[in-house]
Amino acid sequence: MTTSPILTFDVTEFRLLFPTFANPAVFPDVTLQMYWDTATCFISDWANFGSLQGKCRQLALNYMTAHLAALSVVIAGGQVPGLVQSATIDKVTVSLTPPPVPNQWKWWLNLTPYGQALLTLLSVRSAGGFYYGGVPELAAYRRVAGVFIPPS
Repeated sequence: MTTSPILTFDVTEFRLLFPTFANPAVFPDVTLQMYWDTATCFISDWANFGSLQGKCRQLALNYMTAHLAALSVVIAGGQVPGLVQSATIDKVTVSLTPPPVPNQWKWWLNLTPYGQALLTLLSVRSAGGFYYGGVPELAAYRRVAGVFIPPS
């Protein structure tokens, strides 16, 4: 039995949401589809669970697609992606902020405005944290002895 993803890439909608990528000569549909396919390695297009569902999951995938496309433009332009810490005009000096060791993921997403929007969306949708697997009681409050306290 073959199943298909619950979310698919809509290039027309993507180009409307992100006008930077509206020019099909610069960003062909095939290239944008490739970035979408890569984005699905980070955010599932097959599952619709947790607090990231429906349109929010579609938006998250579109943000990740735009983030990957924007990073490729920076790299193709011969630049090193990074957050500028300081700059000097005479005799051109630019200092980039080194990536923070504790959280490379947030640093990487902060390299583009699309990644920043995605990080914000993920932060808002996961307020209180994500719950991964196990029995539902493990997500609840427990007393010191480990006794389950049912929600009121």
